[in-house]
Amino acid sequence: MSTKSVLIINRTPPYGSSSPREALDIALTCSIFEQPVSLLFLGAGIFQLLNNQNTESIEQKNLESIMSSLPMYDIDQLYTTKSSLEAYDLTAEDLSLPVQIIDDTGVATLINGHETVLTF
Repeated sequence: MSTKSVLIINRTPPYGSSSPREALDIALTCSIFEQPVSLLFLGAGIFQLLNNQNTESIEQKNLESIMSSLPMYDIDQLYTTKSSLEAYDLTAEDLSLPVQIIDDTGVATLINGHETVLTF
């Protein structure tokens, strides 16, 4: 049985919809079945990776704790774009996990390098 690589593109902020949690559930499930998984955070999706998320005022479970478990599932191919960071005046140091920063051309290459691409 051959394994298909999966790219999950995250475009939504971490709170306000179920999309980020659904994307993480899919990533973890794929990993359990030994499918290579990569995560790409674009636009407001970059906020899913922010350090020190405080969710008390919105009464939602903190997404950062789930994100920190990704390396335990061998999900370490995390990407964002320079333009996504710049749009929100962020740097890689503001993020809770190490990411590879790519340009727009790199996004196309990343997408083309995966058999399955899901967007949230």
